[in-house]
Amino acid sequence: MAPREVTNGDHQRVVIVGSGPAGYTAAVYAARAELAPVVVAGLQFGGQLMLTTDVENYPGFAEGITGPEMMEVFQRQAERFGTEVRMEDATEIDLSKRPFTVVTDSKTLTADALILATGASAKWIGIDSETRLQNRGVSACATCDGALYRGKPMAVVGGGDTAMEEALFLTRFATKVSVIHRRDALRASKIMQERALAHEKIDFVWNSVVEEVLGEDFVTGVRVRDVKSDETTELPIEALFVAIGHKPNTDLLEGQLALDPTGYVKIEPGSTRTSVAGVFCAGDASDPTYRQAVTAAGTGCMAAIDAERWLAEQCIE
Repeated sequence: MAPREVTNGDHQRVVIVGSGPAGYTAAVYAARAELAPVVVAGLQFGGQLMLTTDVENYPGFAEGITGPEMMEVFQRQAERFGTEVRMEDATEIDLSKRPFTVVTDSKTLTADALILATGASAKWIGIDSETRLQNRGVSACATCDGALYRGKPMAVVGGGDTAMEEALFLTRFATKVSVIHRRDALRASKIMQERALAHEKIDFVWNSVVEEVLGEDFVTGVRVRDVKSDETTELPIEALFVAIGHKPNTDLLEGQLALDPTGYVKIEPGSTRTSVAGVFCAGDASDPTYRQAVTAAGTGCMAAIDAERWLAEQCIE
């Protein structure tokens, strides 16, 4: 296949959409391969790590590092090898023909190969009072905000591993942590269940959902409804942490490539190739299982190598 002639003046060999560990790692590898990648970083650049205070489980940072500091290091490393980072949101992506098109608020880019690293976002309960009191006692990140409510009663919504991790972490600061779960059994792994159930500071509000977050300027409690009896009770707390899962940021891709029923990008096993040739996906947008910075970075490396090899096969220079 001969090099494709493109009339658009902002044409790139590789465009990477997203700027978390997956996107920046893909950029490092693509830049070192002299593919001159452009990263459409997004206005909320850096991914979920921008909401993380301490990262202690990423190899190479023996003393730990904050999420924003880590993303700054990743960005500098990518730029060192020639990556161009654009702090804009992708507002439209067209995969119907090659070269692919990525539209931002200010430009239209075309690309021979596209790496999707759009990540995932925390899910919320979806009630007005939750939205109104976000950052006023309502949070989706215990490591970010738990210490702000030291010495106060707190609650966690959810029943999976993330919820148990949040609850156990919050016991460092809270007088008590109430876990609110809509069922009568947890979905978390056995070891996480055992740790949470045995902890003296954690109690469980079973078969219950949050009807309303109480408080004017700050959280003062939650009203919960028993899904079996339909009775409501008020729980006095001063911080509510929502840990009910994540949603992949793939809305721009719907109908254009294969997604699983929950919206995660389907990739070929052992690769980052998607259902569209020349489009690759890395990080949390295609990973409902691990969702770790180090696994995202690993797949970012894979995506850059996959893209480089695909471009070579297509004879696109």
